[in-house]
Amino acid sequence: MSNLLVIAGAGFAASFVDGALGMGFGPTSSTILLASGLSPKASSATVNIAKVAVGAAAGLSHWRFGNIDKRLVVRLALPGCVGAIVGTTVLANVDGKQLRPWLAVILLVVGVRMLLRFRGHVSSAKSTTKLASASTRGTIVAGGLGGVTNGMVGAWGPVVTPYLLHEGIEPRVAIGSVNTAEVAVALTSAGSLLTLIASGSLDIGVVVAMLAGGVVAAPVSAWSLRFLSPRFMGLCVSALLLLTNVGPAGRLIGLQRFGALPEFVVLIVVAAVSVRGAVATPAFQKRESNGANVLVDPVSTDSPRIRVGH
Repeated sequence: MSNLLVIAGAGFAASFVDGALGMGFGPTSSTILLASGLSPKASSATVNIAKVAVGAAAGLSHWRFGNIDKRLVVRLALPGCVGAIVGTTVLANVDGKQLRPWLAVILLVVGVRMLLRFRGHVSSAKSTTKLASASTRGTIVAGGLGGVTNGMVGAWGPVVTPYLLHEGIEPRVAIGSVNTAEVAVALTSAGSLLTLIASGSLDIGVVVAMLAGGVVAAPVSAWSLRFLSPRFMGLCVSALLLLTNVGPAGRLIGLQRFGALPEFVVLIVVAAVSVRGAVATPAFQKRESNGANVLVDPVSTDSPRIRVGH
């Protein structure tokens, strides 16, 4: 019973992170499941199958709170499903453990770009077009690549969400659309894992526990997007990318011998860049020019909804 509660907690944590940041279900849930003693094969199957139901709940919640652009969902889901088939095919012939460090290097680069982009003031230009000026071809490519990595290592959001944010898509719409499109991609990826259920390699109780925790967290994370500023969300996305990928990427050059030191360094760097960016924001400078001694938090939940400028 206690083990199932841990699994449910993993589902809740993973779903909240994924729903609020548009990424992280796979890394978050896999870490907790493996730590609980579940085998890598069973963990992978559980995560991919849970993504389908949890993603559906998240998609409905994002739709309810107006965080979805239907055109964007289609542009991501169709190439994502094709990519998922390619990814699972590659995984059947190449060891995913050998691919993960190189994928982590790519995601680290994306994380650094995101950190630099959101370190300071974010343009407050408004637009009524949720899809903004995002390239159709670029979106399709991002969806296809996200499908491939999801099929291989369960990474969909970390590949797709940063691209959309970089293109200027409103963060809550980018995240909501990515979560919704993930349902189709996860369903395609999970199809190749259904044989595990028939062979008895997968504990249905574990899947149900993760689904229960994930479904409860889905509306909570979707609701929270309405009160989080784009800059704060952007910093969270970059921190998540850096923290979850510095370890796997570091194995290529032997950083694992330093234990948790790389992750600690990442935390220090993210904190330093965030504080430096906060001091440079117009809100801070305006208060300083008025003689105020109180720092205005530029990521306050009271700030107006803004968009990322080019």
